[in-house]
Amino acid sequence: MSETTTRETRGFETEVSQLLQLMVHSLYGNKEIFLRELVSNASDAADKLRFEAMTDAALFEDDPDPRIRVSYDKTARTITVSDNGIGMSRQEVVEHIGTIAKSGTREFLAKLTADVSKDAQLIGQFGVGFYSTFIVAERVTLTTRRAGLAAEHGVRWESRGEGEYTIETVERTTRGSDVVLHLRAEEDEWLSGAKLREILRKYSDHIAVPILMKKEQWDPAARAHVFTDEDEQVNRASALWTRPKSEITEEQYHECYKHVAHDVEPPLAFTHAKVEGRQEFTQLLFIPRRAPFDLWDRDHRRGIKLYIRRVFIMDDAEQLMPMYLRFVRGIIDSNDLPLNVSREILQQSRDVQTIRAASVKRVLTLLEDLAAHHADRYATFWTAFGRVFKEGIADDAANRERIAKLLRFASTRSEGDAQTVSLAEYVGRMRDGQDAIYFITADTLPAARNSPHLEIFRKLGVEVLLMHDPVDEWVVSLLTEFDGKPLRSVAKGGLDLSALGGEAAKEAEGAPPADESARLVERMRAALADRASDVRFTHRLTDSPACLVSDEHGVGTHLGRILKAAGQAVPVALPVLEVNASHPIVQRLSDEADERRFTDWSHILFDQATLAEGGQLDDPAAFVRRLNDVMQALASRAAPRIWTPS
Repeated sequence: MSETTTRETRGFETEVSQLLQLMVHSLYGNKEIFLRELVSNASDAADKLRFEAMTDAALFEDDPDPRIRVSYDKTARTITVSDNGIGMSRQEVVEHIGTIAKSGTREFLAKLTADVSKDAQLIGQFGVGFYSTFIVAERVTLTTRRAGLAAEHGVRWESRGEGEYTIETVERTTRGSDVVLHLRAEEDEWLSGAKLREILRKYSDHIAVPILMKKEQWDPAARAHVFTDEDEQVNRASALWTRPKSEITEEQYHECYKHVAHDVEPPLAFTHAKVEGRQEFTQLLFIPRRAPFDLWDRDHRRGIKLYIRRVFIMDDAEQLMPMYLRFVRGIIDSNDLPLNVSREILQQSRDVQTIRAASVKRVLTLLEDLAAHHADRYATFWTAFGRVFKEGIADDAANRERIAKLLRFASTRSEGDAQTVSLAEYVGRMRDGQDAIYFITADTLPAARNSPHLEIFRKLGVEVLLMHDPVDEWVVSLLTEFDGKPLRSVAKGGLDLSALGGEAAKEAEGAPPADESARLVERMRAALADRASDVRFTHRLTDSPACLVSDEHGVGTHLGRILKAAGQAVPVALPVLEVNASHPIVQRLSDEADERRFTDWSHILFDQATLAEGGQLDDPAAFVRRLNDVMQALASRAAPRIWTPS
C-alpha cells in the first residue's frame, strides 16, 4: 500500500467521545463479544456484496466466493478480522464509523444509569457494537475499499478511542475490509488460536460465510504452536435456519438472534418453521427481551431480513411484518420469490402477502403460548412492547379477535402499575347483572385511578379497566365488544347500575330532584351556558362534588386533548357537568343568593372537574381569580364569638 496526501484528523462528536469512554472502561461485561460483533459486520458485508452483484457481476472482481478471515500476531500483539465483502468508500466510513450509528447516540446517553449491567444492555439496543473493540484494543485500524472502485480509492481509518480519529486515502488492491485491533497490555489472553476458535464456534457457527484461520501445529523445537500454510474453516458455514430443528440447540438459536439483532441478550422467545405447499419458505422469528431505543419511530426500518434461496436480499423488509409487530427480529427465506425482487414488487406481490400473513400468525401463536404457559415471560414482553402491540387493533382487522385476547390493562382490582388484566379475566369475574366491560381513559395511571368517575364503581365493587396509553383511545374506538360484552366508558353518557347494586344503587340514584334542586340546576346551566352542554345531578359520585361527562357517541375529553396536542381539528362538543346533590359544596351553592358569587362557584366546580380528569384549563388566571374571590369572601366573614368565663 502507498499512502497519499489526503489524510485528515477529525474529532468525534461529544456524545461519541462519552460512549467511547464507556467502552474503554469495559461496559460490556463479556469482553469476547467484540469478536462476535466484528464477524457479524463482516457477514453483513458479504451479504450486501452478493445482493448488489446480482445486478452488477463486476463487483465480484474475479473473486466470487465471500469469506471471513481471523488471524492474530503475538509479536505485534494484534488481532485482525478481514473480509472480501462489499467494503466501504471514504464517505461511507465517515458516515458509518466516524459518527457511530448516525443517530441515537444522544438518546442512548440520556438513558444511561449508574448500573453497569443495565448500561451494557442499552449498548445492544443502540447497535454500536463496532466500538466494543475498544474494550480490548488501545488502537483500532480499519482499512477498506468498496467493491467497484479502483485500487487508489482505498481508505484507512484509525482511532485510539480518545475523542478523535484519522482518515486517509490509501491504495488497496482487494475489495473488502481489514479491522486490526492493537491490544491493550493486559489483554494477551486473546492471542491464542484455541481461544479465538472457541469464541467463533460459540457465537458464529451459524453464519453462512466461511470463517477461516490458519491451521496450527505443535513445533517441538520451538515448544509452541506455529502456523502452517493451510487454511482451516472454523464454522459450519451453513445457514442455521436451513438445518432441521432437531439439530439446533437453544444456545445456537440464541447466538443466531444476537447476530441478526445485534443484541447482547438472548431473545425472550423464538419460533422456527418451514412452510411447504403452494409456496415454500422458512421463518426464524425472535421476540427481544427489551425494546430498542427507536421503537416509537414508525418510519424506522424493521428487523426482518429477507433471503431468497439462501441469498440475502434486504435487511429491512418491512413488507413482511406489519407495523405493530415492528419489534420482531428474524429471517424469512423464500424459495419462490424472484432474486431481482424490489421493494415495489414486494408491496404488490401476492406471494409476499401470503408470507406476511403466515408470519403474523406465527408470531401471534408464539405470544399466545407465552401468555398461556409462561406468564412471567409474557409480562416481560408486555412491559417492553405492549403499547406498540395495541396498535394491532387498528392495523390488523383480520386478527383483531386474537390480538384482543392478548391485550393487558391495569385495573381497579390491583394497586400496582403493571398492566396484567386480560379482557377474558375481566369477563370471567364480572358481577352478576353486569352487562358491560367498564373502562376509563386518562393521560396517566394516577389520573385514571383517582378519577371521580370511579367513585360509584368502588362503592358497588365493580371492576374498571384503567387505560392510560395514548393508543388506548383508538383501541376502544375499534374494539367495541369482547366475548359478547360491550366496552363502555365510565366517563360517557348515562349510567344504569341498578342491576348491580340493588338497594345501594337505587339509594345512590335517589328520587327526582326537589324544586329547589331543579332551580339550582337551572341556575348552573345559565351560568355555564358557554362551557357545558348541560348540568344534571348524578349517581356516579360519592365523594366529589362534580365531574365532566361526554356524549355517549361523541369525542371524549381525553381523546380531544390527544387530537389537539397532535395538531388535529377537534369537533366542538361541550361536556356535561354532573353534580353530586349530596355534597356539602353543592348544597351550600344552592343557598347562594349573590348571582355573581354563584356564577364564580359554578365555574370553579367546572374547572375542578376538568383538573380532576387530567385536563388543562383554558384560562387558569380566571380560575385563580374566582377561587381567590371566594376564599376572600369566606375569610372576611366575622368569626363566631365564643364566651369564656372571666
